[in-house]
Amino acid sequence: MTCPHCAARLPAKERTGQVCSRCTKRFALDPKIHGRGMNDLRIRRIAATATESGRLRMTVTQLWYLSRTYSSCREARPARGISPGVRWLVAPPLALLLLSTGALPHGPPGTITVTAVAVVVVAASVMRYRPAEAPRSYISPSEGEFRQMMVGPWQAAYRKLPPGVVDDGPRAPEPREARVDRPEAVILCTDHAVAVFLRVNGIPAKLKALLVEARPSAAPEALVDVPEGLPVVVLHDASALGALLAPLLRQAHPDRVVLDAGLPASAVRRRRGAVHQIAKAPRASAADLRSVAGLSEADAVWLAQGFWSPLAAVPPRRLEAVVTAAVRQALAARAAGLPSPDGFLTWPAEPPAPVGETSRTKGAPAG
Repeated sequence: MTCPHCAARLPAKERTGQVCSRCTKRFALDPKIHGRGMNDLRIRRIAATATESGRLRMTVTQLWYLSRTYSSCREARPARGISPGVRWLVAPPLALLLLSTGALPHGPPGTITVTAVAVVVVAASVMRYRPAEAPRSYISPSEGEFRQMMVGPWQAAYRKLPPGVVDDGPRAPEPREARVDRPEAVILCTDHAVAVFLRVNGIPAKLKALLVEARPSAAPEALVDVPEGLPVVVLHDASALGALLAPLLRQAHPDRVVLDAGLPASAVRRRRGAVHQIAKAPRASAADLRSVAGLSEADAVWLAQGFWSPLAAVPPRRLEAVVTAAVRQALAARAAGLPSPDGFLTWPAEPPAPVGETSRTKGAPAG
């Protein structure tokens, strides 16, 4: 690896204890210890690109998604073949039955019987069986592992997170948010990392909007204390519950303009390199997703199977652009007296992935 301080190329024996043998300075991450792609220079480069060299700030969760080196997602697989227990429960009695009813000391009938018994035993031995597999998703490194790298080795080496990165963990203090005296809109966010990103960048205040953070299941109640009549911009993951959120809010609050600015399934379902995961929560049916959320058949089936993609994996500059455009669109609809816009906001094209990132997705078509 390359020393982040003196740029010397260091073999494993010259970086013992995460200290460069040339300049004797400590660094944070060693790919041999922390995994492929985990080195200080790469993490700094990704953070600098995502924050546009300090113009924006981002969270540890966002940095984790952009820094991942591998991700996969696989749908449930049914069992195939006959299990060994069943095969050996049936094969011996069947062989004994053939021997007892058809075996003869000599002649063709005896040969046929012995051959049949051999076929039964050999078939029971060589038949292949694949047990059923539960759906699973995998990201390397895991979120827990990456957070430990940032709060452990990274802060031990540099005494702070990478430039422009803020902690959004469960123990991190809530960031200060500029007060909006006369809000003109509401941003309802169901992703904590994205809510922290919006707060630390002062985006709601710039847009004269109130930021309300709530779980998807509690989103309708979260608007009870919000001033009436303000348009609502909904931010959510590409998930079954997320897709249903805006339509349900429109039913619960018919007096409001509700604009769905969440991550649409169509933007990530077939995108190579997108983060796909499997939901553990109860899933909506494809029929509900088609009729209530107006999704296409392919998107509805994909979400109904439990696949989802996190909003926090969207690069920060894209997220900022989408939120800004959504609030302006919601304000324009309210000013014109128009009903809530149907469907999802059109998302801008995705920029190239960070250098050094590789990602694979299984269980969903790749585009």
